[in-house]
Amino acid sequence: MSPGRPRDPGVDRRIAQAALDLFGEAGWAGFAMEAVARRAGVGKASLYLRWNSKEALLADAVTLRMSQVADVDTGTLRGDLTELAVQMLDLYAGPGSRAALRLSLEADAIPGVAEHYAAIRLSQVLAARAIVRRGIDRGELAADAPVTLLLDTLTGGAMMHALTTPADLMASLNRDIRAHAERLVGFLLRAVATQPAGSDLATTEGNGP
Repeated sequence: MSPGRPRDPGVDRRIAQAALDLFGEAGWAGFAMEAVARRAGVGKASLYLRWNSKEALLADAVTLRMSQVADVDTGTLRGDLTELAVQMLDLYAGPGSRAALRLSLEADAIPGVAEHYAAIRLSQVLAARAIVRRGIDRGELAADAPVTLLLDTLTGGAMMHALTTPADLMASLNRDIRAHAERLVGFLLRAVATQPAGSDLATTEGNGP
């Protein structure tokens, strides 16, 4: 990124969204500075004044438009998981949804981008672990509740719902994100909430991270 003329946050956001849209549609192989400039309605020179490579541009777009997951403590396990699920659905069904799905497949192969996406993934893991610790402390979860299973179920449920929602229903999904998050969490709690001693669930995946 070039120091130089003052940055216009509005233009930066428009370019970042154009970059994510193009990456989501065409992948890394079809990602080009010229194409991003056309989508954003700016001159190619404007991009090169800000970023010296397409890797730097995409890395900044990921940072600007795809937030890390926040750990929200609502006071209950159900509430905490619902807030996490809402954020996951925002990621996979929001404005950067296609890019998020692409990144899950391609990020490791893109220099300078992998670490930004890894930070998003790490924020998901850390939030899930904190939620599990609080749930255990409150007596809402068994001490051996598997963090990996919790995160996989939330992430997979959110991602697959976004993938299978037709384009003409995506606006409706975004309006009803919290309702779907609550349904997803309800299913999850039936699977991993505290079980009687000796049950199959209580003895399954007890050594998860």
